[in-house]
Amino acid sequence: MSSNAAAVADTSFPEAALFSVDAQAEPGVMPRVLELFAKRGLVPSAWRSVVTQKEQPRLIIEIQMSGLGRDITEYIAACLRQIASVEAVVTLFPDRAD
Repeated sequence: MSSNAAAVADTSFPEAALFSVDAQAEPGVMPRVLELFAKRGLVPSAWRSVVTQKEQPRLIIEIQMSGLGRDITEYIAACLRQIASVEAVVTLFPDRAD
């Protein structure tokens, strides 16, 4: 698939979805999270990850994805929750006023 074929956004869903993933700090988590988007031909608008050093190291990943409808956002969030070492996933629609 060429880079031009990757779906960055669907204009019928202009709002952005924000996924916040809380996981154990393990090296395999990030590629498994990114795979959920890549296998759908999606390129996240933004990706931020940080390891926190509280009692145990935690990996926090924040992914912003434009052009997703609520159904696909909820489906991807459910898939993210099934990844080993992921302990919580929160989704937000920051551009929405409802």
